[in-house]
Amino acid sequence: MPRRRALLVLAGSLASAGLAGCVSSLPPDGTEEIPTVVPETTPAGTPAATPSPSELQRLVAGNTAFALDLHRRLAAATDGNAMASPYSVSTALAMTYAGASGTTAEEMARTLRLDLPRERLHPTVAALDERVDPEGSDEATPEPRTTPTATPHERNDVPFTVATMNALWMQSGYPFADAFLHTLGTYYDAGLRTLDFEAEPDRSRRRINRWVADRTEDRITDLLPEGSVTPLTRFVLTNAVYFLSNWASTFERDATEPREFTALDGTTSRVATMFQRHPYPYAEVDGHRVVELPYENREFGMVVVLPPEGGFRETERSLDATGLRRLFDALSEREGALYLPRFTVESGLNLKDALSALGMPSAFALDTADFSGVVESSGRPDLFLQGVYHRTFLEVAEWGTEAAAATGAVGGGGGAPNDPFEMRVDRPFLFCIRHRPTGAVLFLGRVVDAAAAQ
Repeated sequence: MPRRRALLVLAGSLASAGLAGCVSSLPPDGTEEIPTVVPETTPAGTPAATPSPSELQRLVAGNTAFALDLHRRLAAATDGNAMASPYSVSTALAMTYAGASGTTAEEMARTLRLDLPRERLHPTVAALDERVDPEGSDEATPEPRTTPTATPHERNDVPFTVATMNALWMQSGYPFADAFLHTLGTYYDAGLRTLDFEAEPDRSRRRINRWVADRTEDRITDLLPEGSVTPLTRFVLTNAVYFLSNWASTFERDATEPREFTALDGTTSRVATMFQRHPYPYAEVDGHRVVELPYENREFGMVVVLPPEGGFRETERSLDATGLRRLFDALSEREGALYLPRFTVESGLNLKDALSALGMPSAFALDTADFSGVVESSGRPDLFLQGVYHRTFLEVAEWGTEAAAATGAVGGGGGAPNDPFEMRVDRPFLFCIRHRPTGAVLFLGRVVDAAAAQ
């Protein structure tokens, strides 16, 4: 007789801490807020020691290596523009890893490049998140935008916002392990809420999607597609990143003109290209031209990597964490003239195949997945990952950048000379948004066809 398969759902969104003690009946539109309640009991234990600088560096290096692995896998599946938030994916999967055991845990650790002892990983993730989002996560949505979206190129006074939040949505009555809930509440500030997936799967899905949309200013909608949540779903883990900022030096709208851009397939088109003469962190390394555009909060910046002409595919194939770090380290401020296309990139992906190919197939198969750390039981529960859903949005314009990402998994059961430079980004390029003090990469992508990104 086949075993009853319980679905596990991982998703990307925003949230905070607490345990919901009862199931809330959802209205048809899924707009009712579901409160969080602190658990009656919390597992005893001494808080982990503050992570050392070397532990933080190892976590960032591993996350960056995973980011580039994932980027290469996703880029190989498309001829067009592509983007992901490795920070969001890594955080969501680190929460899942907290409940993994055996071969499943070993595969996840290798794939995610988790180069830390298990007992040190979660406090180090928490310490990094505290550096990236020092305001901390809470139940509130990001502050509303102060300028109208109808005139985005006049938005030169947006409030700087960076928000990263987590949540756990649980099937009421399911025997979740105290240690698992404690890890998510302590280190991920994960709001713990109960829903009735068995009786109201699609309403539950819509409720989670609405919460994601609210906390990403409606940039990430319908994270979980129809059919991704079923009566066999047992929990949904959510993580999201929302970023909004002006440049430290905004571009003049009148300086934007149509200029030529040669796409990866060799076709040429004229695209809206921004221009500014300004001091920027800049470097030339092995034929690569690299520039960083600092944001108003100078702890964050967008790095643009322009490979040698004809060398984009080789750079994308070979760039690793050490190489990217080398590009970052080579940057030094120089006066220059920068030509950069305006662009917007959106993507919606199920990362199941990519993650399986990268080395963690066991997590996605009922017969091999081992998430025994999730539940209180004597054996291996019938839980597996049915999918990992990830959606991103990024707009780069004269005023600055707006970016958002959400991730979800569904399962069963050298310095250059200091002289002026001119950099024309008129062919395929890589970009990332990074936290400059730690080097953590929040968003990573490529633009190979700027006309398609206008």
